Amino acid sequence: MKNLKLLSNKFFFFLILISLFSFNKLYSTETVDIWNLENKENDKGFSQNSQNENSNLQRSLYDKIKNKDNLELSILDNDQLENKILLAGLYDPQENNLNIDMWTNSDGEKIRLLLNKINNLNLSNDANDILEIVLLTNSYFPKKNINTDEFLKFKFDYLIKKKNLQLIKEFIINNDELNNDLLITYYVNEYLSNSDLASACQIFDEVSKIENNYLSKFKIYCLINSKKREEAQLLFDLKKELGFQDNFFEKKFNILMGYDLNNDNLFSEKSILNFHISHVTDKNFTYKPNEKTKKIIWKYLSSANLLDDIENVNLEDAEKIKIIEKATHDKNYSEEDLFNLYKRFQFNINQLINARDVFKNLPSYEGRALLYQKLLLTSNTNEILDLSFKIKKSLLSENLGNAFQEKLAELLSDLSYENVPSNYTTFYINNLNSKDEKKDIKINNKLIHQSKLLKYFMNETSSNKIEKETNDFLKKFKKNKKYIFSTKDIILLESLRSDGIEISNKYKNLYEFTPSVPSDIIAMVSNDESGMALLRIVEIIGEDKLNVLGSETLNFIIYTLNQMDIDTIRNKILLEVLPLKV
Repeated sequence: MKNLKLLSNKFFFFLILISLFSFNKLYSTETVDIWNLENKENDKGFSQNSQNENSNLQRSLYDKIKNKDNLELSILDNDQLENKILLAGLYDPQENNLNIDMWTNSDGEKIRLLLNKINNLNLSNDANDILEIVLLTNSYFPKKNINTDEFLKFKFDYLIKKKNLQLIKEFIINNDELNNDLLITYYVNEYLSNSDLASACQIFDEVSKIENNYLSKFKIYCLINSKKREEAQLLFDLKKELGFQDNFFEKKFNILMGYDLNNDNLFSEKSILNFHISHVTDKNFTYKPNEKTKKIIWKYLSSANLLDDIENVNLEDAEKIKIIEKATHDKNYSEEDLFNLYKRFQFNINQLINARDVFKNLPSYEGRALLYQKLLLTSNTNEILDLSFKIKKSLLSENLGNAFQEKLAELLSDLSYENVPSNYTTFYINNLNSKDEKKDIKINNKLIHQSKLLKYFMNETSSNKIEKETNDFLKKFKKNKKYIFSTKDIILLESLRSDGIEISNKYKNLYEFTPSVPSDIIAMVSNDESGMALLRIVEIIGEDKLNVLGSETLNFIIYTLNQMDIDTIRNKILLEVLPLKV
């Protein structure tokens, strides 16, 4: 094994010298004109000055390798690198009528305060859609009271909280010049915890900048797994040359490379990578999770089929059952597994008949099993609701509410809303898994805000045509003395006016327009702080859906977007809150 490593080290340094020489030739073309016959060269084709320059460059590049945890060589100078890092995002600003300076005038302290407030909210999908645009649009960094790393961290935290691995991958690839180690680490760990090593390893084909030991170890393991052993050895030797020390990984590396053929039971759960390598290098691997086991380890155990079979769980082992309930809450055991476990408990007929009273005197998990078995025996709507409510309440009291989520929604979906008693309607609505269905817009020309004027915001009609139709509508409604202009009507008309649609002077007094906009948002718009203004709108929408917001709130939100000419986001909101949908 020593001979192998020695040979590998020689190969490694030989490869560096070749790379340096090749790089030097590429670099030197910027200063040496090889077609100029007036230049007097020595017998080797290089002037003495060029030799000295090349020698210095080789030494400089070698030092870079020695002092940076990075295999890639960057030929950007400091000014180029600084200019590139000024931008970070995923979406083109023009996609949503934003600009690259959306944060330039904003105070970092105010950005930090507002984002921290938003992060404490359970945002609705509507608010989240706007937040995604705000944080992931390519833009310059704010310059006052916040540094680049902190502002980037808000973007990273948002992506991680969203848990969209495809979105994270796109961000990493599109911002390869940044230090994306936090995102890459989350990305590879998530895929590995789902036993998808191939997807985890693919990201290393896309990124050129890796700056921490953990990701370097992950890349080495990926290279070994894909049978690129020479590259793995080269990277490992480079890490060792730079001072890397990790006894666990080094021992596992020797086993994975075939240098050490002994079965190894060395174990570590310090990281998901260590845990996985412990698993694959031990033919007799076993692991019993407990209440202190990390969530990501639970996820790995579940995806790798390493969890105990429900049929083999000892019903006398109270701690084991509690652990399974907690794992179900965390979505590592399926709800089907948990409720099959509940079905294994043995109860007599008297206990089942009097389940509502008896369950109170049993251990909590056993009481839930009794209520569930009673639930399976009834078809009465009131009893189903009452028993379901008691199971859910019992789980919530121990912070295990997610363990009865999918199964509860399934039970409730079989009940008709008309048959639900008034004292259970809130419970029924809140736990019914009602997915938002995309509905078609129905035109209703009896109301301005539901009329065919909406087609303008759907890009289905021209400005000239909509201008004529708008004035025709207003002429008709002016004659109708009974028609009262609603706030939603005004929102639509003022949005048209904001886009340059001319409304005849004789119709301008048909309604009053006085939006009540918060003073801080007025200041943001005035100071050209579109990023901050959009964050405030996200905070205002908060946990609510757009279609439940009050008309006055919608009025000032749309007015603000009109003032900033952010038409794409505005149009999405208008088409969500104005039309009749069927």
